[in-house]
Amino acid sequence: MTTAQAPLASPAARAVGQAVHAAGAISLAEVNERAELLARFDRSYLVPVPVFLDMAARLTAPGRPDGPFRVLTIDGRRAFRYHSVYYDTPGLRSFHDHRQGRRLRFKIRERVYQDSGERQFEIKLKGRRGDTVKHRRPLTGKDTPLDAPHRAFLAETLHRSYGIDAPAELRPSLSTDYLRTTLVADGERITCDVGLVCDDLRAVRTVRCDTGLVLVETKSAGHLTDADRILHDAGLRPAVFTKYCGALAALHPALPANRWRRAARRAFRP
Repeated sequence: MTTAQAPLASPAARAVGQAVHAAGAISLAEVNERAELLARFDRSYLVPVPVFLDMAARLTAPGRPDGPFRVLTIDGRRAFRYHSVYYDTPGLRSFHDHRQGRRLRFKIRERVYQDSGERQFEIKLKGRRGDTVKHRRPLTGKDTPLDAPHRAFLAETLHRSYGIDAPAELRPSLSTDYLRTTLVADGERITCDVGLVCDDLRAVRTVRCDTGLVLVETKSAGHLTDADRILHDAGLRPAVFTKYCGALAALHPALPANRWRRAARRAFRP
């Protein structure tokens, strides 16, 4: 099931549309100039609709002291369909490295921006401060991340950043589809995802996110953002949750995934 088929009229999707309807627009070029954040700290939250609406109203208010957050807008569109395919070894090395909290851990994925057709090969690393560092290069035509030039890019990136060899064997492991809206201020972004559907690509299994939750990620150079503080005041704390690891925890109860199990039970419908 792709995002195009996902329940986009869900309570969470309606809440996000309502929240950004009157917000000011910001272009992709300006986002990249003011808040690209390829090296950043990410904090994830599973946010019920009423809490999300309060947070968004406060952040986009015209009278906000530091200026209102604006919403990424491209060709009049404010919500965008994302499709990602994650690659891992046959033994799920990436998953287990994250489970064990290894410093030299990475995720490998193809990301497709479905509304524009743009495709990117992305490698997500952990920096020395625990921040997320993203390396990327375009995919064109029928390119896949398993093609020789992209395998060479992976090998170069891992050797330069970590001094390790790239995995000898990679396979598609999991796909994710969702609808994303992005709020932006100077030096920080907030992504608001709804309609998440995760498909196990090695078995016929699917999980879908609770339709009453917005998956919120705050992204900044390190400091707590106003969004973090608002969510903390509402009793929410960052969830131990990523789309890749949380979905695998939900899809495979036998995996040793205790660190994600609680958030996965909350995020995904039975």
